[in-house]
Amino acid sequence: VKETSFSSKAYGTSKSKDINIAGRVQMDLLPIIRRDHKLRSYSLNSVSFHFLGSQKEDVAYSIIGDLQNGTAETRRRLAVYCLKDSVLPLRLIEKLQTTINLIEMARVTGVPINFLITRGQQIKVLSQLYRTAKDKGLIIPYLPYNREVAGGEDVGYEGATVIEPKRGFYKEPITTLDFASLYPSIMIAHNLCYTTLIEDKTKLALLQPSQYTKTPNNEFFVKPEVQRGVLPEILEHLLSERKKVKRAMKELAKAGKSNSMLYAVYNGRQLALKISANSVYGFTGATVGALPCLNISAAVTSFGRDMIHDTKEFIEKHYCRQNGFECDAQVVYGDTDSVMIKFGDSSNGDDRKAMELAMQFGKEAAQLVTGQLFIEPISLEFEKVYKPYLLMNKKRYAGMLWTKCDAWDYMDAKGIETVRRDNCPLTKNLVQSVLNYILIHGDVQKAIAYAKNMIARLLQNKIDLSSLIVTKKLNKIEDYKVKAAHAELVLRMRKRGDIKTYKVGDRVSYVIIKGSKKAKAYEKAEDPLFALENGISMDTEYYLKNQLEQPLTRIFEPILGEQGVKELFHGSHTRVIKVSTSNVGAMMSFVVKKKTCVGCKCILRKNEQTSICDKCKKNESQFYMKQMVVVVLVHVLVWHRCYLSTFDRHATVMMKTQSGWVFAMR
Repeated sequence: VKETSFSSKAYGTSKSKDINIAGRVQMDLLPIIRRDHKLRSYSLNSVSFHFLGSQKEDVAYSIIGDLQNGTAETRRRLAVYCLKDSVLPLRLIEKLQTTINLIEMARVTGVPINFLITRGQQIKVLSQLYRTAKDKGLIIPYLPYNREVAGGEDVGYEGATVIEPKRGFYKEPITTLDFASLYPSIMIAHNLCYTTLIEDKTKLALLQPSQYTKTPNNEFFVKPEVQRGVLPEILEHLLSERKKVKRAMKELAKAGKSNSMLYAVYNGRQLALKISANSVYGFTGATVGALPCLNISAAVTSFGRDMIHDTKEFIEKHYCRQNGFECDAQVVYGDTDSVMIKFGDSSNGDDRKAMELAMQFGKEAAQLVTGQLFIEPISLEFEKVYKPYLLMNKKRYAGMLWTKCDAWDYMDAKGIETVRRDNCPLTKNLVQSVLNYILIHGDVQKAIAYAKNMIARLLQNKIDLSSLIVTKKLNKIEDYKVKAAHAELVLRMRKRGDIKTYKVGDRVSYVIIKGSKKAKAYEKAEDPLFALENGISMDTEYYLKNQLEQPLTRIFEPILGEQGVKELFHGSHTRVIKVSTSNVGAMMSFVVKKKTCVGCKCILRKNEQTSICDKCKKNESQFYMKQMVVVVLVHVLVWHRCYLSTFDRHATVMMKTQSGWVFAMR
């Protein structure tokens, strides 16, 4: 058994144990899922439920010995547990087409499959470099590197540009134009490569000005007619092959074979080609890498910055009233490889006509910019239209995406809490519901009312604990320069000997419990199960200020203004706060429990036999039916869990709790 450690900026740090088996490829699905999908939890149970709608057998490892030593029925349950743990990964591989994608990536890059699983992106580019350099008779130098020096603060270059967003809620169409494969296209168009870089500026005198290109950041590269670069040649091959594969996929789709194995293979191949092409730029800019060359990566981003600004200037100058257009075009936002344009609404209230004009202008503008500003193969393309469009800040926006005039396709969101994992489910669900009201239903008042209602429910402790769980990825404990809530919780759990353990690379789940006024967040972090079992109350003020306030402010401020946002967090809906009492600590020995009314929660008299006070007596039947609904729901959930655990409607189910063994019969 060989212990290995993998570390990268993109995927963090993780450790694993490998066994070499000749002639066999070991496919560990966990690192593959971690790299390709952003989920809140990477346990087999969570991943299976997310992709398959199925879950593993609920058996704690502490009772496996008891099940084995029990009856035939308990051993059957253990067998189902083992079978499900084996079958679910196989079903995931089939569902996600993991095998096909790995084989196609190996074919494209010339890298063994086990390297694709255990190593990063650089080996894929390096392998293609070796393959191309060999045919050209070139030798690639070996450059040993110092991780600490290479990753220093002084090493780096200026990245992509972001046009300052004009924040607001746009009800008119916003057209989006996108550069196709921007960085690979720049490298091909300007022949940017290790073999074409002129590092010694004195040698420029040996060349004609028409034989080299000067980049915006004052680097010099010879043109293709002097020396064709290795990297542009690799990229041209990847992009041309991808176009061929996508054409073949279209033909299969027309023939009604989009569910065939051949279509899946083609899809895996085009994804591999796309990922490989996009990795080349990053390979040159990786300071901790096999062959870093910041001259190339800095030149690429400098061209990209100029292209975005040139595009903005051209569109705003061309589409204006002076040139006969009814409205002046305005670029409201631009980011790395795309620009968002408001061409103006000249449809006189006709929504369909407004959408048609936005798409027409977008296609025309893309052709004009491509033809007049850039050289091949750089291409600006019409991509989509947003309507309505909520622009909150840099890299934070949401809108209904349209590719056809008939109906919107889906809600597209970037950089907000619906797509981020470092917030609790309450934040994600609240933000998603608010956006649904604003963007789909067009009802801002309902969105405000819903947000206020959820804030009131939070402050009254009416939110389920599962909606307050935050997850964060655990890196090496010694790497944290400041105390982090999830890292401190892991240390605390290890000290008290909790059964649940976390290792490097896992996502740690925690909640924030009530503490002293001056307590830091990392001091109030607690394991959700521990908090639930001990009845510890949540710090609702923390969740309001740190989980809900910023996301809601970002959404509502462009619509309501600063004063309107303040009303969300101040008012009658924030006054009633119910604090549940903790049952841990020495002070609990002096606490007296009292019975309260099911309806209004007032305290009942000491010898009262009923659960309802005199004022609520007239509504007794309503409260009874409400409680019965809860009982029936719990009964159905328990029955369903029992059935999933044994697939038998009549067998006895054995479960272990803190108080001992529990037997449940349907």
